[in-house]
Amino acid sequence: MTQAEFPQESKATGEFRRQVSAFRHQVRADGSSPYRAEANRYHLYVSSACPWAHRTILVRKLKKLEDVIGMTIVDPIRDQRGWAFTADADPVNGFRFLQQAYHTTDKEWEGRVTVPVLWDKLTGEIVNNESSEIMRMLNSEFDEFGDAQLNLYPMAYAKEIDELNQWIYDTVNNGVYRAGFATTQSAYEQAVSPLFESMEKLDRLLAQQRYLIGDRITEADWRLFTTLVRFDPVYHCHFKCNWKRLVDFQNLWPYVRDLYQQPGVAETVDFDHIKRHYFVTHRTINPTGIVPIGPKIDFEEPHGRG
Repeated sequence: MTQAEFPQESKATGEFRRQVSAFRHQVRADGSSPYRAEANRYHLYVSSACPWAHRTILVRKLKKLEDVIGMTIVDPIRDQRGWAFTADADPVNGFRFLQQAYHTTDKEWEGRVTVPVLWDKLTGEIVNNESSEIMRMLNSEFDEFGDAQLNLYPMAYAKEIDELNQWIYDTVNNGVYRAGFATTQSAYEQAVSPLFESMEKLDRLLAQQRYLIGDRITEADWRLFTTLVRFDPVYHCHFKCNWKRLVDFQNLWPYVRDLYQQPGVAETVDFDHIKRHYFVTHRTINPTGIVPIGPKIDFEEPHGRG
């Protein structure tokens, strides 16, 4: 078996098993949690390269919370010390590395340091590092300060959204990683086949409707978008997800362009950070650290899904 990118998350069979997020406190607007929703109390530590962090960057942007919740972007190049603050200094704690936030919160922390991190400036600790839960908090708990008219998780569609999220996470969001970080042929094939089966299924669904839940954008779309927008630039080549390109799908490709062209979304996509992170950081997969100059993709091309 070849060397694993994250040995603690690699099974003997060569399968990548992502660690479970450890910090799961909730911010609540009604005061039912010690972490009350307040303006300028919380701060997001994110990476523009990471699709999980990108989810939270998007919701913060779409909900107009940029003046309510601060945000610091870590350097895209991660070495053995983990995510670092270089170009953007940490204005809250003066941390040099994100691992300091983890060790400040839990002195015994030994897991992998991940993004996003929702930090509480009042208590000086991590509130939550699970992207799906941070998305939900940003969507609903800060409506007093942001755009209360936008609801990405309407209760009328909650069951349908949850079901979509589950199989898309298993086979697509995490599927590309299970393929890319596999260290045996069988583990790779067990990941890549369901990935493309799901992409074909999504393509058929989007032939019938504009978004995953009919004619309105929900959190399910944004959770899928952050994976698909990275697909051709990174996952197709770097993670060997090369059965088809995103641009080869009749409906998925214009669907991604539709989402990319929504107001404010393009500002959250940093292809320089994305490509440098994956191709330079994952030295077990790309030992030379060479960053491909392509592919040339026009996300601004008219999508025709209006």
